[in-house]
Amino acid sequence: MKRIFTGLVVLSSLLTSFACQSGGSNADKVRIGVFMSLTGSTANFGISSTNGIKLAAEEVNAKGGINGKQIDILVQDDRSDASEAATIVTKFVTQDQVHAILGEVASSRSIAAAPIAQNAKIPMLTPSSTNPEVTKKGNFIFRSCFIDPVQGAAIAQFAARTLGAKRAAIMVDRKNDYSTGLESVITATFTKMGGQMVAVQSYQEGDQDFNAQLTSLKGASPEVIFVPGYYNDVGLIAKQARDKGIKVPLLGGDGWDSVQLYAIGGTALNGSYFSNHYSPFDTDPKVQKFVSDYKAHYGTVPDALAATAYDAANIMFDAIKRERRPRRAGWPPGQFLNQRWTSMNYLGISQLLVGMLQHAGQARS
Repeated sequence: MKRIFTGLVVLSSLLTSFACQSGGSNADKVRIGVFMSLTGSTANFGISSTNGIKLAAEEVNAKGGINGKQIDILVQDDRSDASEAATIVTKFVTQDQVHAILGEVASSRSIAAAPIAQNAKIPMLTPSSTNPEVTKKGNFIFRSCFIDPVQGAAIAQFAARTLGAKRAAIMVDRKNDYSTGLESVITATFTKMGGQMVAVQSYQEGDQDFNAQLTSLKGASPEVIFVPGYYNDVGLIAKQARDKGIKVPLLGGDGWDSVQLYAIGGTALNGSYFSNHYSPFDTDPKVQKFVSDYKAHYGTVPDALAATAYDAANIMFDAIKRERRPRRAGWPPGQFLNQRWTSMNYLGISQLLVGMLQHAGQARS
């Protein structure tokens, strides 16, 4: 099946600041700022995403770049911290003079950085921040992935229809916009379908002991447990749940997808599921070429974050290429802003909508 991003709107003239810089080695380059979590609690997300972006840039540069200009990727590590993400984006727009920004993965960090890009009128495209609040920060802020109301509804429907669950519990990270956003959609959808949310427990990213929460959940006798969190926490929760004799399926979102999930959770993940943007087992030739190229570059199977970042980079590069009238980044907004929206159809690696739920216990090679 082909994966098509339909109706993705990009204000193409916002992506036109890549031209005409006076002098210097950057005069003939398209400068893209990339802020990702290369270290910290979600380092796997940032590393995979950055790899996907670099692969896309290498492919375009090998073909001559964008309208004859090579792409220069400026990567900064936000250390999985929202305040650091904001600091980096401030530097991008005030010192590095980037023409566009790619980032972040985590919704909380994209939300922290977005107002800065918006105020500077530098387009920012997140590959995988699914909280709807991200793009509400302004008309220079974009995303190229599904949003929580889509995947949250899919997760809840899967639990109710496919697994036949009537009683559910949920564990949520109250300080994480991604987690709370999914919680609200999952709860609303599941209860609307006749299900009952019998227990709710909270935790904080980085916690190591979930026994108290799991004891409470077990006592409520749920048939499924939703865990809308990130891979490190989920892996530990799965192990501790099985140690407590909790055998019901755990369900979550795309934040589960990392090799670390399997390294931490192991066989405790068997029988659990999560929604995702793509699968490396998809037989689509375009997907398999991406998987092969990524493995050749980085020695590992690309996860969904690599795929969504690869797609986001190519979407951005294509939008810049379509703009044939380069303008200087420092011009007043009135001189380079153009309110004509350009609708794009992009044939991508990842899925725009949740078309499946990837089995958490599926083996990887």
